[in-house]
Amino acid sequence: MIASEVRALFAVASRPEIVSLAGGMPAVDALPMEAVAATVADVVTRRGAVALQYGSAQGDPELRARICDVMALEGITDAHPDSVVVTAGSQQALDLLTRVFVDPGDVVLTEGPTYVTAINTFAAYQARVVHVPMDDEGLSPAALAQTLARLAADGARVKLLYTVPTFQNPAGITLTPSRRGEVVELCRRAGVLVVEDNPYGLLSFTGAPTRAMRADAPEDVVYLGSFSKTLAPGLRVGWALAPPAVTARLVLAAESAILSQSMFTQLAVERYLATQPWAEQLKGLRELYRERRDAMLGTLAEQMPAGTSWTRPDGGFFVWLTLPDGVDTKAMLARAIAARVAYVPGRGFYADGSGGTSMRLSYCYPPADRVREGVERLARVVRDELALRDTFRP
Repeated sequence: MIASEVRALFAVASRPEIVSLAGGMPAVDALPMEAVAATVADVVTRRGAVALQYGSAQGDPELRARICDVMALEGITDAHPDSVVVTAGSQQALDLLTRVFVDPGDVVLTEGPTYVTAINTFAAYQARVVHVPMDDEGLSPAALAQTLARLAADGARVKLLYTVPTFQNPAGITLTPSRRGEVVELCRRAGVLVVEDNPYGLLSFTGAPTRAMRADAPEDVVYLGSFSKTLAPGLRVGWALAPPAVTARLVLAAESAILSQSMFTQLAVERYLATQPWAEQLKGLRELYRERRDAMLGTLAEQMPAGTSWTRPDGGFFVWLTLPDGVDTKAMLARAIAARVAYVPGRGFYADGSGGTSMRLSYCYPPADRVREGVERLARVVRDELALRDTFRP
């Protein structure tokens, strides 16, 4: 799936009669809108002249200090505001990193499957994406070691390992603590920078946040974070935490790209974090998403035919569903839309055309009853598709 197809899918999925299990859109209607409005008004009243002016390409210093407090919840207690670069969502941070480090023909390693827009970013800079397999414990260190050895023997230049280790997009899988150290050590030996993209890390359904990879490897890992999933994507505020030499290059790249980030949204986020019970609100979001996750997993277990498998995330937004052989989820999508349910076909999450029998399902946006209704509709489509396969298969 290419970007235009994704946009077209979301345009269709936004129709009210369709249950969209496609987009990873957070439940912004759960925000206390009166508090948001008061925060924005406060920014305009008290700091309007600053909020509406140009700012630094690195970002507002007070917001960068707040971001360090947020990362401390994931074990990153040594971060300094000077090592933080504020970006327009973590997606821009990934784009800047790729611009700085990757030349045409270089290899970027990713999990297989991986975040679809990351693939598009790497392709825009003419990088070659090589996938490393995952299992239920996340990216496989053994497979990573084999891949690194093979690429070294081929003379390939491997620049980055891009990973979403916690509640991964699209699979919902979390890399285990023991594997995190192994992955970083393998990349350190190979001279490969680890890019840890962690927008879902604070949305755990089982307890305290998972310790970030960057917490134990400050010189080997660049951490990407975002308020898009924990506050609101419309604010477009993310960040990168990097070693000093990398930070300086990211700031230069940001200056050439957009001159400076929006001071208005930066100050709004900083004031919201400073004045609102943000951590308590996160607890409410986690409960909301857990209810919707449970609705999806329970209905999948009740409705999906034999031979179908799926992941069971402990947080985040996504379930990765795999159908029996002989079913192409991209070809099936039109029939699903006709049945008033939408998903994202699995091929879009691979650079090599894999994933034809898989799909990403998102439970974060529809209410629990709509999630159940959507999965029931999808299950009927899958059963019909399997019946067609069995009728016409040689």
